[in-house]
This record gives sequence, C-alpha cells and structure tokens, in this order.
Amino acid sequence: MVRWRSGTVTAVRRRWAGAAELDVTLPDGTTMRALAYPELVGDPEPGDRVLLNAGALLMGLGTGGYALVVALPDRLPADPPLAGDTRDAGHLVKARYTPLQPIMLGVDEEASPHHQLLAAAESLDGLPVVTADLHSALPAILAGIRTDAPDARVAYLLTDGGALPAWFSRTLDGLRDELVGTVSVGQAFGGDLEASTLHSGLLAARHVLRADVAIVAQGPGNLGTGTRWGFSGVAVGEAVNAVATLGGRPVGSLRISDADPRPRHRGVSHHSLTAYGRVALAPAELVVPDGLDPALAGEVDVALAPLASRHRIVRVPTDGLDAALRALPVKLSTMGRGLDADHAYFLTAAAAGRHAASLGG
Repeated sequence: MVRWRSGTVTAVRRRWAGAAELDVTLPDGTTMRALAYPELVGDPEPGDRVLLNAGALLMGLGTGGYALVVALPDRLPADPPLAGDTRDAGHLVKARYTPLQPIMLGVDEEASPHHQLLAAAESLDGLPVVTADLHSALPAILAGIRTDAPDARVAYLLTDGGALPAWFSRTLDGLRDELVGTVSVGQAFGGDLEASTLHSGLLAARHVLRADVAIVAQGPGNLGTGTRWGFSGVAVGEAVNAVATLGGRPVGSLRISDADPRPRHRGVSHHSLTAYGRVALAPAELVVPDGLDPALAGEVDVALAPLASRHRIVRVPTDGLDAALRALPVKLSTMGRGLDADHAYFLTAAAAGRHAASLGG
C-alpha cells in the first residue's frame, strides 16, 4: 500500500520533458529524492510543501528510485483551459479510478482531428513492428533501424506493463528527435498521441504518424515474479497477435544474454520463450544476430528450436551495429548493465531493428 511522507522542496535537481527531479526535506531533517510530473501536480519550486508516495523508494525497487509527488497542497495548479463539463478536449481516462487519473484526448475519439481517418483504418499495410519486453531495448532497436535506414519514420508505442507516464523515461526524452512520435496505449499516458488499446495505437502509428517502422515495448520498470507467467513482458506475445491481426509484420527482439546472473535469463530469457512460444499465436520473425560467442550461440539455437515450428528464425549480420550503439545520444543500460557488460542483449535488439528496416514500410 502507499507509504505517505510530507516535506518541503529544497532544490530542483534537473528537469526533462514532463518531469522534475527534486530534493525534498522531511520534518526529521532527512532528504528524499522525489519526482514530480508537472502536467499532473503542477510545477514544484523550492519552498513548496509536497505530499509524497515513498513506497518504491523505501523498498529500494530498481526503477522506482524516487518518492513520487502526489500533490502540492498549498499551491494547486490551475484547471486546464477548456471546459471540464464537455468532451471537446477528450474523455479518454488513463490510470483509471486512481487519485491522479488524467483525462486525455484519445487519438481516435470523436473530438480528435484524426477520428475519421482512424474510423476507416483497418490495416497496418505490412508495417514492420518490433516487439520487445524491456524498455531498455528501445534505443538499441532504433540504432539498428538507423544503421540501414537513416531516414525511416519510426514510431514508439509505450505499453502499460511498466511506468505509465511516458514522462518518467529519460531515454525517451533523449530519443525525442529520433522518433516521429510516441503513442501511449492502454493505461499508459503522456505520449504525443493517446490510444485506448494497442490495436488503435498501432493504427495511429501507421496512419497518423505515417511510420515506416514501429517499436512496441513497455515503459521502464519491468515486473517479474520469477514464475513462468508472472511477468509484465508476457504482453509481448499479445503484441505479436495484435500486429498480425491488423496486417503488420511482427519482428521479435529476443532477450538474449550471457551476462545476467540469473539462470532463467541466460541464453534466451524464459520471458522471451514464454511470450513467443506460448502467448504469441501468430507467427513472428525472431531475430538472432550473427557473431555471438559460440557457447552463447549454441544455447540460443537449442532454446529456439521448439519455436521454429511457428516462427521464422532470422539470422542478421551485425556489421556496423556496435558503432551505431555507441553513437546513440542516450546511455544504454539494462538491469544496471551497460553496453560492454551485456553486449549480446543490445546487439540482439539492434539486429531486430536492422531486420525490421529491411522489410520496408
């Protein structure tokens, strides 16, 4: 449940699109690092009293290294400019029935300028869509796309398995100029476009953003319980089904590693094997990069053999991908490991991007 704290903002450490990182001093004199989303709670300044949800910070969760600002009770933000008793500004509610539920303009609802376009849209027209279960794969996939298709229009679909606000992701902020737009789907919010489902979000990526390639992945903060079915990345299999249903080309970015200390994530992670092997009912193209360490390559081949009856296993050359990964404008990190510490993971994601680019849009 919620662990509440109250304190005073003593410093604004830094800002990025949609977020402000703060130092908050509590009544006992201790300081907490906190994160505010100005679109939800207002723009905090030194001296403001803030109410915090400190549970994830106190528990030491990997991605939840902040207390989250729930309110500036003494300086509430003004109401949005449009009337609140009509649907003219949208009526798509995200994070529904939580205390901070935002009401957004859905890309396909009646008040949207894109309503008629999406009402008629039925197909992705062969759009290549890369599916990944970790947010950390996003920049690597993009690097692979850009290596061979530097002018491709790339859209990102933020699913709701991790962080709901797109504003949480500094990676996404750093890649803003590399994407034609972000579509936040399901309960996620804060993208350039809002969609109620992955299906409508995919159609918006194709027909509104005019993407040549799309990437589907959850926000930061993967949830896993160490069981076969209890992880948020199971939605990757459902994404494959959605892409195929709409006439797209699903391309699987596998979670491959020889650096993860947990046996269930070495070789091909059990997350990928479950999502693609048990959940995805439609075929996808699962990408394996050339040049893996021979021992790792052997493990990967054995793990993927049972999936080959449904999916197409694609071998992709890796020349130029390492340089593209190192040239990215954002830091690469997965589970605390950087590019050199978990090279196979990032190389695999980049290879998936390269393959998607080769399919055209």
